[in-house]
Amino acid sequence: MGIYLVSVGAQEWLEGEGDAAEGGRGTLAAALDEELRRRGLAPYESVPEAAAFVRGSGLSFEEKLVPAMDGFAALCREHLTPEETELLLGWSVLVPFSLDDEIRLPVESAYTDETVVAGAPEVLALAQRLAAAIGLPVEAIPQACDNLDLTMWFLDGPAKEAAAVRPGPWGEDLDTAFYAALYLRAAQHCLRRGCPMTYC
Repeated sequence: MGIYLVSVGAQEWLEGEGDAAEGGRGTLAAALDEELRRRGLAPYESVPEAAAFVRGSGLSFEEKLVPAMDGFAALCREHLTPEETELLLGWSVLVPFSLDDEIRLPVESAYTDETVVAGAPEVLALAQRLAAAIGLPVEAIPQACDNLDLTMWFLDGPAKEAAAVRPGPWGEDLDTAFYAALYLRAAQHCLRRGCPMTYC
């Protein structure tokens, strides 16, 4: 049980029937393409196929939102505007291209009655600001997040060891650092693989 942030492959994205709550995303994909065309943008059709699982390959993304978010919410309030915070935290689907404004679609998502689509470049810029604000040692945290690597790194000890070696604000609240790392890596993965990201 719990909330996971995952990457989505082409078959599920383009061919799935029904809404996300029923395991399919075809309705969402069609609604997004229609809205992109309305805005004069190209439809989002170049979604890569889901890769076979290979630990550490970085070809898929799966992390679990376990820690409390109170500290991260406070970090957002300190360093971001309310509009920027909403952009960072309010999306239900992340796509690998820029959007001037988030897109709200009347399609049910896993946890809400509508789907909010945000662009990964915009989310990445915000996540980078927060990572810099707490001195997150981005080169030390897992790059591949295909099997809860980031979640386990923060929950099972390596983060505490790293904080002892690389002290700084990031190590004073590892729950907050986890979410800074999560949104950073999610946006990076979305852009690198060209795949959508969503919660399930």
